[in-house]
Amino acid sequence: MTDAGSGSERVIRVGMVDDHRSPIWGIERVLDTVDDISLVCSASTVAGVLAGMPLDVVLLDLRLDDGTTPRENVNALADAGVATVVYTSGEHPALLRSAARAGALGVVLKSADKSVIIDAIRAAAEGRAVLTTEWAAAIDGDPELAAVDLSPQLQKVLALYASGETSARVGAALGVSAETVNEYLKRIRQKYADAGRPTRTKVDLFKRAVEDGWLPVPQRHRVRKPGDRPN
Repeated sequence: MTDAGSGSERVIRVGMVDDHRSPIWGIERVLDTVDDISLVCSASTVAGVLAGMPLDVVLLDLRLDDGTTPRENVNALADAGVATVVYTSGEHPALLRSAARAGALGVVLKSADKSVIIDAIRAAAEGRAVLTTEWAAAIDGDPELAAVDLSPQLQKVLALYASGETSARVGAALGVSAETVNEYLKRIRQKYADAGRPTRTKVDLFKRAVEDGWLPVPQRHRVRKPGDRPN
C-alpha cells in the first residue's frame, strides 16, 4: 500500500473483477464513505483489472465468461503482488476450494453486511486470512475432494485431454509422443486413485479437472424467451 497524498494515512487500493455491473455498484456504495479504502478500478477479467495497477486487494468473482479458472486468476493476481478475496454468491464450493489452493485469502458472500466486506478488505491488505464460515466450509466441507498435486506438465495434459483432445493431439500440442501422453495419463489416474477419487473414464477426468480448477466450470446457457432482456 502507498500513502494517500502527502499525509501518513494509507489508502487500500481495491480492484474488482465481475461480469456484471450490479455487484460493482454495490461495492462502490459500500466503500463510498470509507476513508481508508478506495475502489480504484473494475473489469470483467483479471487482465483488465491488472491494467489499473497498482492495487493492494482484488475482489474476485469465481465464474467469469472469459473461461478462466479461479486457480489461474488467483495465480495471476499473486504474481502481480495483489491479494485476492473471493466475492461470490456462495455456490460452487469446488471453485472456492480451487481458489483456496491457489492462495486466495478468503471468501465474502455478496449478501454479506457492509462491515464484513470492509473488514475482509482490510485483513487481506495486511496479508491476513479472511476467516469466514463459508471459507472454512469450502476448504473442509468435502473430504472426498482430497487435493491432488500435479506438475505443470501433468496439468496441461489433463486439461487438454479432458477437454476432448486425443493423446496424439495432446502430444502434438506439447511436443511429445502419444505414448508419452498415455504414460502421463497413467500417472494422473494413479494420483487421483491414491486420493480416493477414481478416474476410470474420460468423463471422470473432466470432472476432476473442473473440481480442481484445471478447467473452468461449464457455463449453463439459458434459452432466451421472447421479451427477455439481455444481461
